[in-house]
Amino acid sequence: MKQEKICLVTGASGGIGRAISRELASAGYTVILQGRDLDKLTDIRKELRYNSHIVCGDLTDENARNRILNEAFDYGDIELLVNNAGISSFSDFQDLAKRELVNLMDINLLSPMLFTHEFLKRLSPSKSTNTNKVKATIVNVGSAFGSIGYPGFSAYCASKFGLYGFTESLSRELADSNIRVAYFAPRATHTNINSDIVDEMNRSLGNASDSPEFVAKEFMTLIRSNKARKFVGWPEKFFARFNGVFPEIVDRAISTKLNKIKRFFNKSRTSESVSEISLVEEK
Repeated sequence: MKQEKICLVTGASGGIGRAISRELASAGYTVILQGRDLDKLTDIRKELRYNSHIVCGDLTDENARNRILNEAFDYGDIELLVNNAGISSFSDFQDLAKRELVNLMDINLLSPMLFTHEFLKRLSPSKSTNTNKVKATIVNVGSAFGSIGYPGFSAYCASKFGLYGFTESLSRELADSNIRVAYFAPRATHTNINSDIVDEMNRSLGNASDSPEFVAKEFMTLIRSNKARKFVGWPEKFFARFNGVFPEIVDRAISTKLNKIKRFFNKSRTSESVSEISLVEEK
């Protein structure tokens, strides 16, 4: 009898989370949907029908994190954890309220680290030289801005740079175990994580963006591979690598757009809906 494949997707009520959940269900996974909005999660579960369960709660709360994992593991051994939940912010760094900065770092970086820490405790990994027999896979959903510092996204970039560093370090630390850790980095995506002003700025700068459905399919190519990282979109994935080797050249390229980017700072200051961090699940 074929063993059931179970995955846990955090931030499943967001655009990318929802699209990834669909792809995983289509691939035969039983998907455990995590988020903070029960109504949205219920809608997704209806769409996925019998291939899903709901674990609702706030990942920034320690008790909720433990409860979510306990409930998730009650359904069986989890083969795949997708740390997708997150928020974004676009503004002049000096205009970003301290509470919003702390909240963003908590949700985007500290929470997935703590959640992964508790997740690993429940796996009891055994050392194995046979890396083909993977017991569980952890995928942290980052961003192209986890490799490219960009004006207006200082806090967001810092959180995603941190997530990338955590993922890479943990992947190397567990290289001799049966646990795989990978990093998935989309570029701008058509979801509610981006404000109307950010969408307008991207159009003005000629920055391309992808649909959640396209991003989810790219996510599945990572799952089906043995790679430790995947960047989505051209030229963003080129700049992510290039920035690591020749950051001064990327400095100059972005500086040519700086005046235009800063004009959108002014627009964000006049809009209360943009000046506050939007508490939506990842992308």
